[in-house]
Amino acid sequence: MLDERNALVAQIRHFNRFYTRTVGLLDETLTQSAFTLTEARVLFELGHHSSPAASEIARQLRVDAAYLTRILRKFAGEGLTETRTDPADKRRRILSLTARGEAALSGLQAAADRDTARLIENLPDHRLQELGSALRKAGELLGDPARENNEVTLRPHRVGDVGWVVQRQAQLYAEEYGWTVEFEAMLAEIGADFIRNFVPGRDFCWIAERGGQPVGAVFLVHQDDEVAKLRLLHVEASARGLGIGKRLVAECVDQARACGYTKLVLWTNDILVAARTIYERAGFRLVSEEHHHSFGKDLTGQTWEMDL
Repeated sequence: MLDERNALVAQIRHFNRFYTRTVGLLDETLTQSAFTLTEARVLFELGHHSSPAASEIARQLRVDAAYLTRILRKFAGEGLTETRTDPADKRRRILSLTARGEAALSGLQAAADRDTARLIENLPDHRLQELGSALRKAGELLGDPARENNEVTLRPHRVGDVGWVVQRQAQLYAEEYGWTVEFEAMLAEIGADFIRNFVPGRDFCWIAERGGQPVGAVFLVHQDDEVAKLRLLHVEASARGLGIGKRLVAECVDQARACGYTKLVLWTNDILVAARTIYERAGFRLVSEEHHHSFGKDLTGQTWEMDL
């Protein structure tokens, strides 16, 4: 394990050298501006935090207090910052950017965005998500506080998402219920039918993301002009208890109504208690049950419906 850690340390240092050289962090100034890297970081902190004190900036950036004082004195002399007494605490002096400072920050950010965009301009579109996921995961593993944002968002499916749903559901149901590869075959068939017969504006798939990572999905598929099916609802174990399943089902119901469907139907199994609870609370009613042996198990299938 020690050898693995030492190898990882070397790998991180190698990446740091590559990245600092690639983005020009060893240059005298950042993005060919008038600011050094540390000055640019201080300017960013001033522009993105509400009324910080100098001590808070020093702590956030881990900058020597005396060095920070020299930077702030330079900023004040150039008319970029102003200092005033905190009305809530007369002992505290707070900093803010002037209009000139805001303009300098805006120009710096635009230049940084431009230079960063050049880093990925030759990266194929299908690799962008891969890079984004790798960066998010690195930040998460290394304790980036910004990665603690657990906001859940829903988005339409993209290329590769249907395959992800098939893979994850097959793995989850094998782990949690012992279902066989027969279930994966059924999932693959459903996914393939969805892609082959997809009708824009009538068929939908939503992917739930948390912190930029997929954590659930649901499909809305046309059966005919009047009836739609809710299919393949699932939520990753790590994201359960956050109301994601309820939100995915609600999205399906709302979209089905907006499309003019008069009925929404779904098929499930009685052992999927959490899902059945969501369906019932959303307004679905159980209309039939049948015993069957599938996926290596004796199961009770259920059909649920909702009039829209």
